Amino acid sequence: MEIIMSVAIGFLFMAAVYLMLSKSLIRIIIGTGLLSHGAHLLLLTMGGLGGNSPPVVSHGVSVSDYADPLPQALILTAIVISFAVTSFFLVLAYRSYQELGTDNMNLLRGTEDYE
Repeated sequence: MEIIMSVAIGFLFMAAVYLMLSKSLIRIIIGTGLLSHGAHLLLLTMGGLGGNSPPVVSHGVSVSDYADPLPQALILTAIVISFAVTSFFLVLAYRSYQELGTDNMNLLRGTEDYE
């Protein structure tokens, strides 16, 4: 299962880098979203995928048979942060499109002269 997850993570990172290198601002935002999803899957895979063990030690479970809850907490925090960053990027892109009328990164650079 870890091999399949590694391939999926690699594909998400590849697609994210491809989208972030484009000239469209919307594609860059989608690329950052894909990159954050790849990071979430990476954290989940590093924490271990298998097992039906509970995340909290209860009375019937020995100490060595429980799942580590730390990767789940890290993923939950990363999901909240990536949602906030993506929503900020979307509002910023919408506002810049309203003001300038384009989402092309080459046209958003401005002019050389400052008159």
